[in-house]
Amino acid sequence: MPPLRPSLRLIRALELPHSYAPRRTFNTRQFGTTPRCKFDDPRKLDPLKEWRNPKPSKWGHRIRLWVVTPLTMAIIYSIITGDKPTETSLEGPTIAEKDALLKRENGVTTDSPMRIRMESFIKAQQKEIVSALEEVDGSKFTVDSWQRPEGGGGITCVLQDGNVFEKAGVNISVVYGRLPRAAIQKMRVNHKALDPSVESLEFFAAGLSLVLHPKNPMAPTVHLNYRYFETADEFGNTSAWWYGGGCDLTPCYLFDEDAIHFHNSIKSACDKHDKGYYPRFKKWCDEYFSNKHRGETRGVGGIFFDDLDETEKDQEQLFSFVQDCLTAFLPSYLPIINRRKDMPFTDEQKQWQQLRRGRYVEFNLVHDRGTAFGLNTPGARVESILMSLPLTARWQYMHVPENGSREERLLEVLKKPKEWV
Repeated sequence: MPPLRPSLRLIRALELPHSYAPRRTFNTRQFGTTPRCKFDDPRKLDPLKEWRNPKPSKWGHRIRLWVVTPLTMAIIYSIITGDKPTETSLEGPTIAEKDALLKRENGVTTDSPMRIRMESFIKAQQKEIVSALEEVDGSKFTVDSWQRPEGGGGITCVLQDGNVFEKAGVNISVVYGRLPRAAIQKMRVNHKALDPSVESLEFFAAGLSLVLHPKNPMAPTVHLNYRYFETADEFGNTSAWWYGGGCDLTPCYLFDEDAIHFHNSIKSACDKHDKGYYPRFKKWCDEYFSNKHRGETRGVGGIFFDDLDETEKDQEQLFSFVQDCLTAFLPSYLPIINRRKDMPFTDEQKQWQQLRRGRYVEFNLVHDRGTAFGLNTPGARVESILMSLPLTARWQYMHVPENGSREERLLEVLKKPKEWV
């Protein structure tokens, strides 16, 4: 029995104090894929009540069960038997496991890893945006969550056949996994900090994306996406990181005041950080969101950027920039949708909207890198990837708008992008 005493002391040392009680955190496991409300009169209840008021997380207990306990037992076994620990027994926790433990012990603070801070920020923004859009539409979003065995998951909020929006989606994804060597070598084109000699690297990716397709053809479609990507070496240290994202407006009928307001809002967010950001990222947006096979842009633009890392600015500055851009969305779009959602329109104008949505589909399926990457990823969640597509669209052979019409003016602007501010 005396030889067992060191191991007993080891167990004591690795026990978590009683003060490490579970904290109230956002628990995506509360969501299912079926309607949230199972009450007799769902109109009197908020289907997002559990989302907005989450129950205490059980992850802390699971981390202790899955990570701390097996590691403890492996060390005890090696002490008793005198065996040398194997490579497998000494393999440390993944960054997903580390982050879950950090969130349980410390919550989210300014000292938390950027992974945790970005996740917290986009989750808060998703709730704020969904709440604001529900107020505009008068209908509730359906909330659907999903999880990855490797770590992380996502929350998809979708509204279909609403009063204002024919289809609206506000999604977040928080994904942990491993990058194979082939993917690492491709990424080194833009990120030299990645080590090309390793067989794989842990990675983290988090982002918020939304697409809103209004019913009224006078109201424009809008798209937004802001994301953060990070890789970690074998010791869990960050080896490379970068930000990407942007937003753009896609009207069927052009109102100059709407385009000017939208671009002014984005420019103000950019100018707080760098006066060169708006013109640079506006040009990038016009070039990226383009149906090259049609010779026209998808809409009247906005901003777009990718691969912003330490060669651009430091991590805190870029995080602040992304925060300001994302929080600028509601002020940039709500005044526009509220002006246009109740305007009268004709059947012919509705048909033109369907044709323009067909062009939107063409870009997303033919040119968009995010859609292509998602659909080619093993185990991809196709429903969330294709959430951006409109509920209805139309393709009409050799359609040409009338000379001097509003439809023709829109095409002229799409073929030659304008400077709005």
